[in-house]
Amino acid sequence: MNSAFATPTASLDDPFYYLTNFRFVLAWVGERHADLLAADEHNFLDQFATLPRASQALLVRMVMRKGELFRLSKLSYAEIGDSADAMAPLIALGWVDDDPALSIDELFNQLRLAELRHVLAEEIRTAGLVASSSKTALQAAMASRFPQAAPLNSWWPNATDSVMRLSVMNICDRLRLMFFGNLRQDWAEFVLTELGLQRFETVPFTPESRAFQSRHEVDTYLALHYLRQRLDAGERPADLYQELPPTSENRWLAARRARLLLQLGRAAERNEDVALALVMYGDSGSGEARIRQLRVLERLGEHQTAFELATQALNESPNESEHQALARLLPRLRRKLKLPPSPSVSDPAHEHWQAALTGPQSVERAVVEAYSKPQEPVYYVENSLITGLFGLLCWPAIFAPLPGAFFHPFHNGPADLYRDDFVARRRHVFDACLGCLEDGSYCEAIRATWREKQGLASPFVHWPIVDEPLVELALECIPAEHLRACFERLLGDLKANRAGLPDLVQFLPDAPTGTPRYRMIEVKGPGDRLQDNQRRWLSFFHRHEMPVAVCYVRWTDGDEREV
Repeated sequence: MNSAFATPTASLDDPFYYLTNFRFVLAWVGERHADLLAADEHNFLDQFATLPRASQALLVRMVMRKGELFRLSKLSYAEIGDSADAMAPLIALGWVDDDPALSIDELFNQLRLAELRHVLAEEIRTAGLVASSSKTALQAAMASRFPQAAPLNSWWPNATDSVMRLSVMNICDRLRLMFFGNLRQDWAEFVLTELGLQRFETVPFTPESRAFQSRHEVDTYLALHYLRQRLDAGERPADLYQELPPTSENRWLAARRARLLLQLGRAAERNEDVALALVMYGDSGSGEARIRQLRVLERLGEHQTAFELATQALNESPNESEHQALARLLPRLRRKLKLPPSPSVSDPAHEHWQAALTGPQSVERAVVEAYSKPQEPVYYVENSLITGLFGLLCWPAIFAPLPGAFFHPFHNGPADLYRDDFVARRRHVFDACLGCLEDGSYCEAIRATWREKQGLASPFVHWPIVDEPLVELALECIPAEHLRACFERLLGDLKANRAGLPDLVQFLPDAPTGTPRYRMIEVKGPGDRLQDNQRRWLSFFHRHEMPVAVCYVRWTDGDEREV
């Protein structure tokens, strides 16, 4: 049976609003993910419910703050009262360690500079540092002198405060992951919603609609996440590669693993470990990884191997981005192998202007001011207009309540938006939406969605730009067949094709019959070049005989203009 979920309605006027939100998440996970929880996680849910409210609240305050170490004196909240009393049950459960061993770096993070100068006074003198040395200088000097961690009272026998270490952050992160389906979103989502700064579509869902179907999938996600954190912290790619989990049958997790392999490969390449980088790129299997692998082979002089792999990739119907890169790479390899050149396909010529404008300033703003007229207005829209109209027309398809697409109240869009089968799973709904462009009902469909959904989070509709006057002008001036062509291109690769659209649009509502009533304008400032995704859109507009131009701006001290 389908049901609909709505955002929890804790009030920020309630001093325990954050506790209400945390309880909501625990109840949600306990009801929908019980089969994915281990014994200690079930125990956490059960024991949390038995704690005094003050202890629950203090735990949540720590969970929602950064890190796992906290000075007791800084855990002061009016609604909780005495933090030491509230802490005692958490210590008894082992959820908080009240005497943790602190490394020298952790000690520096917890103590103020004056306290460190007092605690380490003798060591500072021994190191030959002056008492007024900065915290950074002190930490650099002390790091090698204290390789072992020790409790605070060993560092500071007469300490006037305590340091606590939260011991259940991993459990709380796992529960947050199962709720959100990612670790990018956190508890701030509740607050932003309660403040009215975020509003989300309400989508029907089934009990099967959840991010993970097995505990192994959760474990794999976390393993990939922690490996990426360690890579960002500077650990060697070779060491991390040895801990990489095997390829998952879950296509979403397999894609995350492929991205991590790409990132590991790039790090190995920067470290000049090209042999390892080649292995990682090969294991990744993504289009971007294949291109990087080919470029490395080319630099190594492995031209024959690179040529064979590039030819194979070209024959496997790559996406536009990979095809563009291969089209550049293969002619170079042919020359180096002394092979006859293949027929080349150059980018079609596009209309362009040379504009001398007063500056420097924002080039887009300068062009808008220079060429906008009351009856021929120019708007700065970049990637928001075409994608916004697409999002409005195809709202029913984008927010279709399919299993695995929506599983909590804070979705900006479907969780499977960039997966390979996203469009295929909804093809009949997309076809129905795009069919409105054929029968002429698309204008009213877009208007109706704008009125009904205005302000709701969407992966395609940027409401501050896509306002009602802009929508009306676009519907008046852009032909349905042009919209259809653009929307179909978006559906071909939503992640890649949603970017690279021209910066500006000019509407020409009074243009003579048979001539375009709009034109897209890409703006380039001095020294700026067209990016690859912009070139692909320009080629697309050219093929479909859609009006587009590139405006190259140079700055002048006067008001001279050249068009």
